[in-house]
Amino acid sequence: MNNKANMLKLALFLTVIIGFSSCTKAEVDDTPWVEIFDGKTLDGWSIIGGKATYAVENNSIVGRTVRNTPNTFLRSDKMYGDFILELDYKVDSTMNSGIQIRSNSFPNYRNGRVHGYQIEIDPSERAWSAGIYDESRRGWLNPLTDNPEAQKAFKQNDWNHYRIEAIGDTIKTWINEIPAAYLIDDKTASGFIGLQVHSIHEDKAEGTEIIWKNVKILTDSLQKYSKKSPLKPIITKNQLTIDEAKSGWKLLWDGTSTKGWRGAKLDKFPENGWEITDGILTVLPSGGAESAAGGDIVTDDLYGNFELKVDFKLTPGANSGIKYYVDTNINKGAGSSIGLEYQILDDDLHPDAKLGNHDGSRTVSSLYDLIQADVNKPIHPIGEWNTAYIISKDNHVEHWLNGVKVLEYERGSDDFLKLVSESKYVKWPKFGLLEKGQILLQDHGDRVSFKNIKIKSN
Repeated sequence: MNNKANMLKLALFLTVIIGFSSCTKAEVDDTPWVEIFDGKTLDGWSIIGGKATYAVENNSIVGRTVRNTPNTFLRSDKMYGDFILELDYKVDSTMNSGIQIRSNSFPNYRNGRVHGYQIEIDPSERAWSAGIYDESRRGWLNPLTDNPEAQKAFKQNDWNHYRIEAIGDTIKTWINEIPAAYLIDDKTASGFIGLQVHSIHEDKAEGTEIIWKNVKILTDSLQKYSKKSPLKPIITKNQLTIDEAKSGWKLLWDGTSTKGWRGAKLDKFPENGWEITDGILTVLPSGGAESAAGGDIVTDDLYGNFELKVDFKLTPGANSGIKYYVDTNINKGAGSSIGLEYQILDDDLHPDAKLGNHDGSRTVSSLYDLIQADVNKPIHPIGEWNTAYIISKDNHVEHWLNGVKVLEYERGSDDFLKLVSESKYVKWPKFGLLEKGQILLQDHGDRVSFKNIKIKSN
């Protein structure tokens, strides 16, 4: 009897051991992570932006605040496009911080200021940790306003775990295994990873800490290891950001219809020559002639003081333009409608880049035929999206390209009138001096695409 009882106990014991061993084996993470912080040094990382300090202590990176300095970042020397990133952090309850992904720093962009996607670290009552902010660009893209479960997941004065997936145009985040943000946005495809120590006010104590550890990344076989998120994605294409909506921006094109637009020489939208597909408005190729196919399109409404944003994408050798202060009653004949023009051009392949009454005045982002854009302009390669930004207020006009101002001028000034008198526009009385006019997208016979067309009337 005792032997049978002992045998049963032994069998039960072995069953428990085997079961425990199986569970332990099943919980082993076999993901081929790559450690991008070695736990001992800051090799592979550089400090940028401000003068906050970073040190390695107890196998962790410790960032400490310093007064009278802007946001500081410990950035990876390596650039990353698609990846899955995991890390742990602990933040002082009085601090705001974040983790930059796909971020960059260029000398001609706000004097080298770091900009790009930031995965928020927010110990405040707002509790938007793991939300997505666009540092030094567009502001909030994916806050946690409608995700109370993720807001509650943050652990105050304790270690928190982030998982960040950036694959194609999709960014997903988790905080302590809880889905937090789900964003579809294609503004930036690659950049560095950065650990932020935020600037502090005079009343804040220096030396306040934020600590990171277990920083690891995966860049191969991402679809195999990617996790599904139950959240509804926030899609930014042809939508206003939170900050844009608050500050009075409006969509000038809704992304799906022709509402608000017509042919420059028609009373309706052109029946051919333009297409709308997947939220992209495209003028179709027709041999490179000016306004010879579908023709230019213009807004129904007129604009005086305004700010205008347009994303555009060129094909090799293409030519187009964004015109403003257009009056379609001027030039009823052949060719394009008349107005001031933000030039869109493949500078390398199109012959117009070497023409014009003023040197370089027909290159991309120039004031067409009048003023050359800065030769150091940050143009993206053909086939990638660029952002045009035009500001016109009280006759002061600025052209921007991808966040960098490339020229400015005063409408109606002596200098402006002189330039006009030396250009192809001299035959048009009072050219460029309308109080209000239409916005125009040009058909120059080449395939050029547009999206995210937004305006703010000032």
